[in-house]
Amino acid sequence: MTNTSTAKLKRIRLSDIAIMIIVGIAMLMCLVPFLHIIAVSLSSKQAIISDQVTIFPVGWDWESYKIVFQDARMLRSMGITIVLTAVYTVVCMIMSICAAYPLTKRQLKGRSFFMMIIVFTMFFSGGLIPDYLLIKELGMLDSMLSLILPGMISAFNLIILRSFFTSIPESLEESAYLDGSSHIGTLIRIVLPLSLPVLATLSLFYAVSRWNGFMDALFYISNSEMYPIQLKLYQVVMNSMVTDLTAQEGAIATEVMPEGLKAASIMFATVPILVVYPWLQRYFVSGVMVGAVKG
Repeated sequence: MTNTSTAKLKRIRLSDIAIMIIVGIAMLMCLVPFLHIIAVSLSSKQAIISDQVTIFPVGWDWESYKIVFQDARMLRSMGITIVLTAVYTVVCMIMSICAAYPLTKRQLKGRSFFMMIIVFTMFFSGGLIPDYLLIKELGMLDSMLSLILPGMISAFNLIILRSFFTSIPESLEESAYLDGSSHIGTLIRIVLPLSLPVLATLSLFYAVSRWNGFMDALFYISNSEMYPIQLKLYQVVMNSMVTDLTAQEGAIATEVMPEGLKAASIMFATVPILVVYPWLQRYFVSGVMVGAVKG
């Protein structure tokens, strides 16, 4: 082996080590706060007040989780969010598929114009006030429709799905047409089964965005009986901040929200969506990479 080859191997090994170090640091930056929240939710009130909790629980205490699981309002918000996320994901995937598949056909007149309009929406929008006025005029305030219809299609996800459909060999579809299959039949029997990686990936994108979203619910939902879990969690945190402020000013606090209870509420709202990741992880990388091959 020449000196040049040896030097290249050393550079490659050093670059691999550097990448591993960077990835490790990034994982720690994400993992440490998560472990701290878990530790706080499982620690005793005295340990939290004395600031003894780091990433390990101190004085194990399950009382915070008992309070959370006994709160009917929190459980109702969780149920609403699960149903809302499931319906939203299904509707978004149906709309994205129905929009992306025709855009892969060369015989579709004006498809470049349609793509330009779709991409335009990624950079410009009407703004918050026009969106609110539109939802109000449509009579969708305090309705689950206000959390589903405005975000049914993501332009970014649509482009990924269209690129994946474009990568499927046309010969497969042509053979289906020769056998008498319609466009819808070809889509259902051939295209979609071959697109499971990107479908699973985009389903995860839509589900996570809906599960974590609370700004639209904050603007459109005023009925506390219809709060999704993230808006309920936002309310819990904001109420605790107000309680802390009044306590500092010397007022008598009628209800105290300990840090442990806030941490338990955060875990209660976070763990369900984390459980979904292992089921879709094998599709995640392939779905994103293959969908990004063509633009």
